[in-house]
Amino acid sequence: MAQVKVFYEPETELLTVFWQPPRKEQISTELGDGVILIKDSTTGEPIGLEILSYHPGDDRFDAVSVELGQLSPIQ
Repeated sequence: MAQVKVFYEPETELLTVFWQPPRKEQISTELGDGVILIKDSTTGEPIGLEILSYHPGDDRFDAVSVELGQLSPIQ
């Protein structure tokens, strides 16, 4: 089972969520509205996200959807 780690830094208003361990070699892609997708630089696989200027009750989470799990084999 995946372990989700959430880090909140109130002094910088930065919320970081990882559903896979952070990598030494990772890249970031801004999705818009201060939401940044963090990916493994080798595979391009999403491993986390950051939300800039975050505060509790922020409604930008309504626009973020992350699904974890394995795909069923195609038959």
